[in-house]
Amino acid sequence: MRGLFLVLAFLLSLTPAFAVQPGEQLADPALEARARALSKNLRCMVCQNESIDESNAPLAKDLRILVRERIQAGDSDAAVREFLVARYGEFVLLEPRLRSRTLLLWGIPLLVLVIGGTALAISLSRRRQTHPKALSTAEKKRLDVLLRTNKKS
Repeated sequence: MRGLFLVLAFLLSLTPAFAVQPGEQLADPALEARARALSKNLRCMVCQNESIDESNAPLAKDLRILVRERIQAGDSDAAVREFLVARYGEFVLLEPRLRSRTLLLWGIPLLVLVIGGTALAISLSRRRQTHPKALSTAEKKRLDVLLRTNKKS
């Protein structure tokens, strides 16, 4: 019986935990779907690596409620995002927008990939150059002659 309980507890721990409480959800399924989609792309300012949809932090709950209030007030998804960006800054977005201020942020992974690929290519090229090549027949004969004369000395 205890083993069954442990297995059940383990399986339940594998399911994703969503922090949205039933009391927060909107009655209209279409509006709730919009709210959930928006919440999945907004960063929890406390946890910072979770969306407000996943976070149990009190601030995340407040943001989820705020998103739902703005949606019920008739705001578009873009208007809700703009409201939150104006209030909390670009950091509230899990995926920052491509702008001149964020160009470096978007370009760094590509730059690292290019630099790493170039370094790897140079390293492999140098490694190939340092490995000795096989001796030709003439070189082997010349080596034998040199070794024989060296033994006589």
